[in-house]
Amino acid sequence: MNRTAPYGSWKSPLLADQLARAARRLGQPRIAQGRILWLEGRPDEGGRQQLMVARPGHAPEPLTPESQNVRTRVHEYGGGDYGLLGESVAYIVLGQDGIQRLGDAPVGGTLPGARYADLVASPDGRFLVAVEELPREDAEPENRLVAFGLATGDRFVLVEGRDFVAMPEFSPQGDQLACIAWDHPNMPWDGTELWVLGFGADGPRGQARHVAGGSDESIFQPRFSPAGVLTWVSDRSGWWNLEQLREGGAVPLRAEAAEFGRPLWVFGLSSYDFESEGCLLCIRGGEQGDELLRVDLVGGTARVVPTPFNELEGLRVERRSAVFMGGSPTRASTVCRLDLDTDQIEEIASAFDTSTEDPALWSVAEPVRYPSAGGREAHAFLYRPKHPGYSGPAGEAPPLLVKSHGGPTSATGPALRLGIQYWTSRGFAVMDVNYAGSTGYGRAYRNALRGAWGVADVDDCCEAAAFAGREGVADPLRLAITGGSAGGYTTLCALTFRDVFGAGASHYGIGDLEALVRDTHKFESRYLDRLVGPYPEERERYRERSPIHSTERLSCPAIFLQGLDDPIVPPNQAEAMVAALAARGIPHAHVTFAGESHGFRVAENIRRALECELVFYSRIFGFPVDTQVDLVIQGL
Repeated sequence: MNRTAPYGSWKSPLLADQLARAARRLGQPRIAQGRILWLEGRPDEGGRQQLMVARPGHAPEPLTPESQNVRTRVHEYGGGDYGLLGESVAYIVLGQDGIQRLGDAPVGGTLPGARYADLVASPDGRFLVAVEELPREDAEPENRLVAFGLATGDRFVLVEGRDFVAMPEFSPQGDQLACIAWDHPNMPWDGTELWVLGFGADGPRGQARHVAGGSDESIFQPRFSPAGVLTWVSDRSGWWNLEQLREGGAVPLRAEAAEFGRPLWVFGLSSYDFESEGCLLCIRGGEQGDELLRVDLVGGTARVVPTPFNELEGLRVERRSAVFMGGSPTRASTVCRLDLDTDQIEEIASAFDTSTEDPALWSVAEPVRYPSAGGREAHAFLYRPKHPGYSGPAGEAPPLLVKSHGGPTSATGPALRLGIQYWTSRGFAVMDVNYAGSTGYGRAYRNALRGAWGVADVDDCCEAAAFAGREGVADPLRLAITGGSAGGYTTLCALTFRDVFGAGASHYGIGDLEALVRDTHKFESRYLDRLVGPYPEERERYRERSPIHSTERLSCPAIFLQGLDDPIVPPNQAEAMVAALAARGIPHAHVTFAGESHGFRVAENIRRALECELVFYSRIFGFPVDTQVDLVIQGL
């Protein structure tokens, strides 16, 4: 029976505790001899990552013991935590313990204290190549590409002298090794270079040669065709499109206003693979989401492979099968196997079992465009309040939660996110914003944040709230904004420099850009050169854009949720903002999590963060909730 109750107060079956413990993180799928492998992050085990396998006809099972955490921290964000040798042997990264053959001894030649990622073995099984990050005292870590002789323990340095290197890939014949490299102040979506090195039975041969890319062209995912033809993704057309090395140079394989690449925040990404010499399978991203595309390289035609998903990643092909991660508006992220002969999809494992919930519970993303500052058109996904057992009071509009994603060079998508459904099932409307600088809309939209971080992104989030108000989607007197990391910075800027929102939540967000430049890790240490300006030359702009220096303009309640072991946005950022709010008597809450890094991985902490944010809004906006949590709001 449908009940009428205030928006925000609806009793939802999606409890924070259940979401935290059941929402596993699945990623990096691979396929070998019909076996499907992937990594599974487990919040109820402290965020430990487990290597899983599903053999044909058998249920998924772990490949690594409970004592191991398969995780690398190269670039702090990691990825590329395991690799395969041929079709049967896996190599894994165990944090500071280096690289280990699955169930066997460590790989010889690794350096003490070094971190490793992006593992790839030579086709003949003689060598294992990896990105190596070696910490140094009083200097940035050294990043290089190295190879280890698996039988001899020899160590070869393949690429050095560059700030960053990633995505090593052998040709099927084993005679070439490709990779990408870049230097400060570029990030990998700004400008990277594609290099190729000769290789043989005794290791590297000759000098590496530059093939493509530069300071204003982003190269993503080099891969060789079965015959050894080098292929990659480049954004020199304004979009991440597929290219191939032919006689005379690079030739576009698909020239269209769509994205076939992704921002390289983590290692181990893959958005295309070869079915045969004349055919490849790829993920094409667009405003409505992702789709799977089969490209005929001979005839130049392409066909969409039907799937029930609109968010795809991690595509890999072996013989007549493919594996990928898929998400849809009503299904959580799922490991899938695709039969390339029949287009039949087998779902192997899911991050969350949505079949236990009423399908009518899910609020489906609605892609929207709306005008923003400077004549720019901004993008977002709108989620309306949804619960089969509740409706809001007549004449009342729901509170709105505007979400600003992290990165900021990243994007949100339209697939099912339980962290959004947690709010919509309680009576909130949500605007999940892909503000200027987000990926998925071409290089020009990505570059729209250059020099404008803290301005253009804030404009787009504020205009998202205004759009929702004009459309009658939300109550203009109950607008909140939330975000994590870079999204937390956008949140704090919106609360400080604009008068739009009535409350906000900063999850490990940035309040002081100067402190971020001084304290953050190597990978992002020059990120702000593009987003704000060179430092210290543009020091005044950094101060102007930092909420910590304008706290007198902040008169809006805010909650801060912060991991105490965060190396990317250290805890002193939140502490400084909290102290400023306390000095002015503005309602605020400060919730810290011991042992957490950048982003929350432990189930108990995920649960507490969700519940604290809900209770905070309920007290600020004045609606009842049945959630009981120990939360102290100072100044209220």
